[in-house]
Amino acid sequence: MKFKIDVVRIRENSIELNGWVIGKTPESRARFKVLDGRKKPVDIRCVSTRRDDVSQIYYKKIYDRDFGFDIRFPYTRGQDYWLLINCDGKTSRMKFNEELIARRSSVAHKRMEKIRDLMNMETVRVAVEFGRKHGLKALFLKSKHKIQGFDNDYDYGEWYNLTKPSGEELAAQRRTKFPCEPLFSIVIPAYKTPEKYLREMLDSILAQTYQNWEVCLVNGSPEGEGKLVDRVMKQYTAQDARFRYQDLGRNLGISGNTNAAIQMAKGDYVILADHDDTLPEHALYEVAAAVNSHPECDVIYSDEDKLDMDGGALFDPHFKPDFNPDLLTSVNYICHLFVVKRELLEQTGGFRHQYDGAQDYDFIFRCTEKAKGIYHIPKVLYHWRCHQQSTASNPESKLYAFEAGSRAIMAHYERCGIPAEKVEKGVDFGIYHTFFKIQGNPLVSVVIPNKDHRQDLDLCIRSIMERASYRNLEFVVIENNSQDPETFSYYERLQKEFSNVRVVRWEREFNYSAINNFGAGFAKGEYLLFLNNDTEIISPRLFEEMLGFCQRPDVGIVGARLLYQDDTIQHAGVVVGFGGIAGHTFIGLHQAENSYFHRAMCAQDYSAVTAACMMTKASVFRDAGGFTEELAVAFNDIDYCMKVRALGKLVVYAPYALMYHYESKSRGLEDTPEKVARFNREVAIFARRWPDILKNGDPYYNPNLTLRKSNFALRDLLKEKIGEPYKLEVDVENTK
Repeated sequence: MKFKIDVVRIRENSIELNGWVIGKTPESRARFKVLDGRKKPVDIRCVSTRRDDVSQIYYKKIYDRDFGFDIRFPYTRGQDYWLLINCDGKTSRMKFNEELIARRSSVAHKRMEKIRDLMNMETVRVAVEFGRKHGLKALFLKSKHKIQGFDNDYDYGEWYNLTKPSGEELAAQRRTKFPCEPLFSIVIPAYKTPEKYLREMLDSILAQTYQNWEVCLVNGSPEGEGKLVDRVMKQYTAQDARFRYQDLGRNLGISGNTNAAIQMAKGDYVILADHDDTLPEHALYEVAAAVNSHPECDVIYSDEDKLDMDGGALFDPHFKPDFNPDLLTSVNYICHLFVVKRELLEQTGGFRHQYDGAQDYDFIFRCTEKAKGIYHIPKVLYHWRCHQQSTASNPESKLYAFEAGSRAIMAHYERCGIPAEKVEKGVDFGIYHTFFKIQGNPLVSVVIPNKDHRQDLDLCIRSIMERASYRNLEFVVIENNSQDPETFSYYERLQKEFSNVRVVRWEREFNYSAINNFGAGFAKGEYLLFLNNDTEIISPRLFEEMLGFCQRPDVGIVGARLLYQDDTIQHAGVVVGFGGIAGHTFIGLHQAENSYFHRAMCAQDYSAVTAACMMTKASVFRDAGGFTEELAVAFNDIDYCMKVRALGKLVVYAPYALMYHYESKSRGLEDTPEKVARFNREVAIFARRWPDILKNGDPYYNPNLTLRKSNFALRDLLKEKIGEPYKLEVDVENTK
């Protein structure tokens, strides 16, 4: 017998236990008993729950059995209780009291529980496979990061309970009268829906603190198989006229069923929901608040998480950025909760059956393309039930969905006039990699400052010359006060060997911004690639990957993915606010590890990227005024990105444009009083130039995530309040 108590809660005068138990075979049955301190039996309520994850791990197969349990029994403060589990003729017992329950809630206990959870053959199999594919160093790093994650102050379930609205707040929401109280039509296509799940969805809508809604549910179950849904819906429609129901009598497919539900809708806004998911009580209230604060927006979406099969645990929260068009072409990150204004829906049209499997992805593309405004609510307003046949937990079970998604992306490009060659599977199913068509054969000017580091420079230029598949390049090397005479001899040899290399001399004091502006003045290319000399190309398609984005009229800058020498991430985009001002995402993560929702391997828009490898249009560079020379050392590339965004252009991170960047991981802080003073001065300059983003937060990052780490971890509730920007520890006004 194996068993585990996942959750122990004291609720008023009762104790709740959630867990699982298995025996020697799937047919083994467990029996439960609770004794008090006098060894007297206690009345218990025991409900069996699905635990397909346990079945998969221990039996290598999903059985139609309930291996989980949910037990509740009366509790008297100060008393001891014993849980007895009997299976296969053996009995195990566990003691519970206030002290033991408090100990189970401690950080140290949770860490040990997580470590024990990993001690199974499935973990070993995955680890061996990962190590075989990526090497022992990568496996060591992944294991290290996994263990470091155990030290997070909160499990998501705890974190959610601490951040969700209190009873008083929910009561206040029920009393609130908005100036505009739109009717929300929640459209739900049902198909062979289990009664338990359907009731949980409908009950979650009944519990909403905002009351102006209707449910439009259609039953697409085949004839003879929809009686259960029919019976349940007759109860709800009789109970509340806001529930509206139609039995189609046959299955029209997911698109056809959803369209039938949409046709029933009378609301000002339509909200998409699946038949087996749930909404938190405050979901519609938050949407109504968004409608009132942003009436120009006709598309609204929220964050989401996942709900386990028995509905007892929330996990895997997806905290999303504000609207991010390039991330949307990499993955359907919007998904749920999705709200669209009726007028826009009628203009866009409903779901299309040729995209079944990714019908919502296609629908979201068409809505966002025509939307007057798109608003993101940075709160979890949707619980997505996760089971083995759902793309939420087992992408390969719906491979056709991802093929339909690829076609939906290509259709989006065609409507938008974006020339794309093909869309392929990215790092995982549901993650897409677009290959764009390069328009013409534009000259790209590679601008590289250099001082004495001729070996680094030589490796940088030769790696591009020898490995890059794009050939129409020129190199502008900016000589910056080198001291070694051999450096100048090297320049002579380099220019003789390569006719497309030109060395120009900067003879004033060091100023990164001024040096690059000076070098750009000699560039003849339509596109500029600012590049550090301590880089080496990895991806032969580096220039094609970057040009594919940079040629678009709406894009002003493209950044690359940069790795340290040990194949860990040095740069995968920049978040303004990390560390107080700005910082790189996913630093130190091995390139083979999974990042937060695969973000390191998704093309997407960011507020900034590093100029260690940054492509920009020459025309945009001129329009933005180049790099700000007041920022001689720090934040000049971030500042340039902010200036380009102020022109209405996007800054795109291209993960398949890949280079090594041999910058030392241990550079440390500025090491002289003069350098510290200069750094602080430039921090203050940046803060004065861009106060809004530092005050309000980076729109491409979620306020529920921490600014103290680069791994997109949950915000620490003890140190960082939700919605409160990171406090800049520099006296902006008095730093001269």
